[in-house]
Amino acid sequence: MKELLKRITIDQEICHGKPCIRGMRWPVEVIIDLLGSGMTNEEILEDHPELEKEDILASLNFVNLYLKGQTIKDVA
Repeated sequence: MKELLKRITIDQEICHGKPCIRGMRWPVEVIIDLLGSGMTNEEILEDHPELEKEDILASLNFVNLYLKGQTIKDVA
């Protein structure tokens, strides 16, 4: 999980400091919204080739930590 979570970056200059994928303007919340809308991993990756399967897994792991009241630093 630690390696996956390295894909999540938080930079005040990108998307107002929201957790994003690999420094891109892809907030974790958007990935979760896509999954919540019923899209499969394959559909997301097909529609957005700049994303990788590990980005989706990292997003899910990040949200899991958040819901447990933990942060990326707790895993490091």
